Amino acid sequence: MAQPETAQLEVCRRFGVQPWAPGPDEKLGIARNIHSDIWPLQGMRYLPEGAHCGWLLWRGVLPEDDDDFFQPMHAVHMSEWVPGVVPYLALLPGWNFSIAPGYEDVWFDDALLDPSQYE
Repeated sequence: MAQPETAQLEVCRRFGVQPWAPGPDEKLGIARNIHSDIWPLQGMRYLPEGAHCGWLLWRGVLPEDDDDFFQPMHAVHMSEWVPGVVPYLALLPGWNFSIAPGYEDVWFDDALLDPSQYE
């Protein structure tokens, strides 16, 4: 686990969550459309597995039938690739966010903590 940044600590404080930031060598799933102008920018955090910290990040609607939608990327690159998501990355598994200019929605979904959904 990495040391959370100030912005990450603030987000976790606002939502009453203990911070758990991904380490720089941990990977997350990043959508191919992450550099588009599509809103909202979204993320959900499953339980970590191996070197994957559990985060999936995308823009717009999550497709149901695209097996190659997410590509692995090290968490350390998020500040240059998608700086807007960095404040949310210390939220614990089970948390989701949806952000756009002037909009923020953050919520917990315990279904993300069910390992049977990965089978």
